[in-house]
Amino acid sequence: MFIYIGTRHFQIQGESKSVTSVTSPKYRGVFGTIATIVKTEGARSLYNGLVAGLQRQMSFASVRIGLYDSVKQFYSNGHDTVTIGSRLLAGCTTGAMAVTLAQPTDVVKVRFQAQVTLTGVNKRYNGTIDAYRTIAKEEGLQGLWKGTLPNIVRNSIVNCSELVTYDLIKDALIKYNLMTDNLPCHFCAAFGAGFCATIIASPVDVVKTRYMNSAPGQYRSALNCAFTMLTKEGLTAFYKGFMPSFLRLGSWNVVMFVTYEQLKRAMMMAKQSWESSR
Repeated sequence: MFIYIGTRHFQIQGESKSVTSVTSPKYRGVFGTIATIVKTEGARSLYNGLVAGLQRQMSFASVRIGLYDSVKQFYSNGHDTVTIGSRLLAGCTTGAMAVTLAQPTDVVKVRFQAQVTLTGVNKRYNGTIDAYRTIAKEEGLQGLWKGTLPNIVRNSIVNCSELVTYDLIKDALIKYNLMTDNLPCHFCAAFGAGFCATIIASPVDVVKTRYMNSAPGQYRSALNCAFTMLTKEGLTAFYKGFMPSFLRLGSWNVVMFVTYEQLKRAMMMAKQSWESSR
């Protein structure tokens, strides 16, 4: 969670900076960012938005991961050999479905975490529930689904990068007898999937974060947000917070896929045991 906070601080840095400002960046490096946040905002700020983050993961991950194998089999018409195209379609589909369901939790999480960077102004939200209520009251229900389209694009890309890359790396390691289908194989495939996802999804992720955190009317659209970033901050702005993003996605993928594989194996063993005892 603290790595995620550091990433978001990196990504919105420079968003409201004056054109005439010559101050140096507030955050430098992964550990420098974490140290600065703890020094200026307290250690508890590293877990800002934790409740919304848990809400998001419970609703988001359950759809995109839980339905992936079923949707993959649907696109492959039940064949044993699954093509890359079927995997990509399944990743895009489950990613889009998950975002549509979980978007309000993502908006609240981004807003709540980003408000700690505001200085000299009152905090907009006193808690997660207050954030839902305030956004719905001030911006309407559509405010809770702000940035849905760029988020669908982003999470479809991330979903494909993570799930498809994990599938391919795992299959290759097993096919060429480099590893067997066990914990080390799952770890390596998950870490590789996290690295690929970070490279591919970072630009979309930065734009999504900036747009979702923006004040009403600041950007006309997500494309306008991206164009503004490009003209004012250059191409490097799209990879702000790359290292904390990689640490976050890498660690997240390892935990997610290793846990998923172990749970899947335990459930299959339980099912076989139950069937054999009948």
